[in-house]
Amino acid sequence: MVNTLAFDLGASSGRAVVGSLEGDHLSIVDTHRFPNEPVHVQGHMYWDILRLFHEIKQGLIATRLKGYTELQSIGIDTWAVDFGLLDINGDLLGNPYHYRDPQTDGIMEALLKRVPRSELFQQTGIQFLPFNTIYQLIALKQNHSPLLTQARTLLLIPELLRYFLTGKKISEWTVASTSQLCNPFTATWDHHLIEYLELPHYLFLKPQQPGSPSGTILPEIAAEVGYCELPVIAVAEHDTASAVIAVPAQEKDFAYLSCGTWSLLGTEVAAPVINQQALELNITNEGGINGSSRLLKNVTGLWLIQECRRIWRNEGLIATYEEEQSAIQKAEPFQSLINPDDPMFIHPIDMPQQIQKYCSETNQVVPQSPGALLRCIIESLALRYRFVLEQIEILTQKDFRGLHMVGGGAQNAILCQYTANALKRPVWAGPFEGTAIGNLLVQFLASGHIRDMQHARSIVRNSFSIETYEPTDTEVWEQAYRRFCTLFSA
Repeated sequence: MVNTLAFDLGASSGRAVVGSLEGDHLSIVDTHRFPNEPVHVQGHMYWDILRLFHEIKQGLIATRLKGYTELQSIGIDTWAVDFGLLDINGDLLGNPYHYRDPQTDGIMEALLKRVPRSELFQQTGIQFLPFNTIYQLIALKQNHSPLLTQARTLLLIPELLRYFLTGKKISEWTVASTSQLCNPFTATWDHHLIEYLELPHYLFLKPQQPGSPSGTILPEIAAEVGYCELPVIAVAEHDTASAVIAVPAQEKDFAYLSCGTWSLLGTEVAAPVINQQALELNITNEGGINGSSRLLKNVTGLWLIQECRRIWRNEGLIATYEEEQSAIQKAEPFQSLINPDDPMFIHPIDMPQQIQKYCSETNQVVPQSPGALLRCIIESLALRYRFVLEQIEILTQKDFRGLHMVGGGAQNAILCQYTANALKRPVWAGPFEGTAIGNLLVQFLASGHIRDMQHARSIVRNSFSIETYEPTDTEVWEQAYRRFCTLFSA
């Protein structure tokens, strides 16, 4: 049996997960979990990056205390686009901004007046989202931020946390590819674009492929946590890239939905799909493992529910998961629908009020109760998934027989069932810890304990239960989908 350790950080929580590989069976154990909450200071929104690094060290200690005294390696995956800047001495310059910070408001629109949308997409292949790394950097430049003038190195969040562990500055391709500053065909930074934007070229380190060794934990950290010379692997450090690796598909062509704070829906392709149709559909091409590309679309996911819960919790309205599920089922179906990707939902102060405002402005029934609001969100997400899946099928000229759903959202039985109903095809839900599992698989691939991706996915099928949701009430959902498309055609 061989043990590795994955640190899997999402936009709302993080965890340390041990993976034990014995033959073709992988078992996982959580050894440490912790919240990841942004910090609001004087109108800005930051990640508490030093607290996150502290939790990584606590995760190493907790793992050792639970009996895993020997680890083959560790790896870190997180969300994309956000970054830290290091000065000439390698010290961190300020707390990294959260991608929902308002500093990028209007930046994308201003840049697209200078650089044609079609040209930027042709160069990078990335979906236009207002918080991409490119717009964050331009915002710093326009605001004459001293951070940018003092910086010598840019590291995206998983790279930054790995640097804190090892002292080595290494860029990793899957997370770098999300920045909208990379060339998807050469798998490196687009220095012509960087030069045109007058950004310092020396900030950007050559990206390494997932599975690359990236040093060992520093001696002082090893002494603190109780491990010696523990190797660190640059895994597929964008959490979606890790999640895709863990999809238990048997077929070559498959559709996946990595469902968490964000919903990432797409397919794995051999080469980027960059054409006029992809541009018009605002589809993204992100780096994958072994030179593959992830053709997908970012959909606002469980963030909508998480923000509603945050508001309700502040008001003293705390419900269990079971109570929420019961309230959803009791609410009237299809009373109101939203486009989850409307800009209104990027960083609202009060999500329930924002949804109510949206429904009022679109002349729909305004949901009042928590159950009605949650049902509105989940029905809308399911319908949005169908809309995006059909876009992916148009681009690839492929028909997918069902949808693989991985991640925390796959535990939501109502969301899975509604998605199957909306798609009129089966949904295969699991594994729930897809990102952590993908992180572990890359470490085992790097060490040679797993032969290739086909072997890796067969191990996932052997090791984790997958629940199948067959579609029901398809005619009712078809009518709802037509209404959804009429309301929201973008």
